[in-house]
Amino acid sequence: MTTPEAEQPRPEARLEQAVRAAEQALIEFEIAVETFRVEVENFSRLHHQKLGPMYARLDELDAQIAEARAARSGDPEDKRKAAEARARVMPMPGVEELFHGWMDGEGLFPEAEAMLTDQSVRPPQRVRPSEEARKLYRELARKAHPDLAQEDAERARREEFITRVNAAYARGEVALLRELAEEWAAGPAPAERSPSPSEELYARLEWLAQRKEMLALVARELEESAIGSMLRMAPEDPDRLLDEIADKLLADVAAREAELAELVG
Repeated sequence: MTTPEAEQPRPEARLEQAVRAAEQALIEFEIAVETFRVEVENFSRLHHQKLGPMYARLDELDAQIAEARAARSGDPEDKRKAAEARARVMPMPGVEELFHGWMDGEGLFPEAEAMLTDQSVRPPQRVRPSEEARKLYRELARKAHPDLAQEDAERARREEFITRVNAAYARGEVALLRELAEEWAAGPAPAERSPSPSEELYARLEWLAQRKEMLALVARELEESAIGSMLRMAPEDPDRLLDEIADKLLADVAAREAELAELVG
């Protein structure tokens, strides 16, 4: 026989249900966003493969038309427009080509940075640590040596601390050694209190909400992108949309070719 108290649901039961529902809703939302992202990616690839040459042909014709007008008029403004049109057709050089070995995608090479700042490329010579640095180092090494630990966790803490002490001593950083001495004297940080089941569930709900907000931003960026906007015009038949755009571009190419022929003919 159960008592009325035993029939009462746990305080976290409703929270757990809310978390499970939010998790399922997030999964469905992630599926929808990823599906749309793949569709945008695929449509972008098809758009580039099918229409890219037509856009390139239009850019070339625009450059030729501008150059023909400039040659006919001799006007400086027409020449400027022709140069701009031609620049849109010519490929941009890569970073390495632009800077001739001075930098790459990661930034300036050390040699180039040294030349620009009048600094030596060679690393600075190490100096002998001061007497105070040696004193602090010896004290910390004696107090925090990992071999003094009797538990694995304490040994790991000491090893991590001694690694920082060794690095500071190698650089002769007295101020940092003083800070490390104060840190060791203060002792290990107190263990954090474990969150209650309710706190964990609330934290999970907050994370799920943040994740959904981030996905909503991704979805909005996809929808508002040029390709996403085009895809939303014909979500059920994107191939037809590509055909319609291709027909328009072909008509534009024909019109540009006729204009160019009239200018140079």
